[in-house]
Amino acid sequence: MRTKQVNFLIAFAAVVLFSFSCFCISRMTQTNNQLINCRNHILEFKENMLRLKNKTETNRQELMKTLNRMKDEIEQRENLSARLVEKKVNTSDKIETVTNAFEILKFFLPHLRKVGRIYPNVIIGKEKTGVSFALGIPTVNRGNHTYLKQTLTSIVSRMTLSEENDSVVIVSIADSNEDYVKSVVDMITKKFRKQVKSGSLEVISIPAYFYPTMLHDKESTEDSEKLERWKTKQVLDFCFLMLYAQPKAMYYLQLEDDIIAKKSYFTTITDFVHNITSNNWFSIEFSVLGFIGKLFKSADLTDFVQFFLMFYKDKPIDWLLGYIFQIKMCHPGETTEKCIERNREIRIRYKPSLFQHVGIQSSFPEREQHLKKI
Repeated sequence: MRTKQVNFLIAFAAVVLFSFSCFCISRMTQTNNQLINCRNHILEFKENMLRLKNKTETNRQELMKTLNRMKDEIEQRENLSARLVEKKVNTSDKIETVTNAFEILKFFLPHLRKVGRIYPNVIIGKEKTGVSFALGIPTVNRGNHTYLKQTLTSIVSRMTLSEENDSVVIVSIADSNEDYVKSVVDMITKKFRKQVKSGSLEVISIPAYFYPTMLHDKESTEDSEKLERWKTKQVLDFCFLMLYAQPKAMYYLQLEDDIIAKKSYFTTITDFVHNITSNNWFSIEFSVLGFIGKLFKSADLTDFVQFFLMFYKDKPIDWLLGYIFQIKMCHPGETTEKCIERNREIRIRYKPSLFQHVGIQSSFPEREQHLKKI
């Protein structure tokens, strides 16, 4: 009986043990599955986080690119606006500078005090400034005779490209005849297209209101009165052109519309100016005739113009040019030789002349001139 009980207990313990083992194995399997599932969840979560990170990085890069594009666009717009404003201001400053230069005319010509803004009619021009040389050529109607095309051809064709880029030629039409103005503009537009396009050649016309009433009088038949009016108008024409050219360049070269320039004239002038040891000069004469080939520093033009305007009714402009040097350099009581010697320090004469006068028909109606000396 006892043996049966022992066997029963052993069997029962074995069953319990087996059941417990099965239970433990089942729980371990379940736990292992859970761990595996948990690991899989962790890996999935890690992968999701990695994808999210990558997506976030991609989004960040795209956002940065977008922000950089927006920044560049804003900067470009700001720069464009700044350039437009600067251009507007610069253009305004240029016009204001020239306008202020013309204001001195009101002091000497009272009829201009009623005029608001004094400025030429700029027919052809690109506001070229900042160059070394401005070359001024006034022109008037000479009837059936014209030398302007010949003059301009010699002036522009005997410059190098770099010299052309560093200069501006200004043709000032000092004539109210509309047919003549049109003929000059048409000729220059067709024959000098390259210079017009580059801005190296400008054409302006002097407004009729600039001249005093006395110069509009056509009734006088006396040759002496006509000649006086012609001389007076010529002085005013030169003054107006000088004031327009002044802010454009460092130096101003006065020419006329009936001359021929020698070969390499511009190179010669440039080299001569740069090789002058003293900077005290007021004028360099590259021609002995009249007002042709006279070079001035643009900074001094206002002083010359003011002097010319004080006596514009009295003497021709080449005489006035001589007087201003005499007043500047000659002292009371000193000898003429001493005065001339001091004059040479500020009034330099280059030899030989670089410009040949070719016009026979004078700008004064029905008058011929045969001055061709060089």
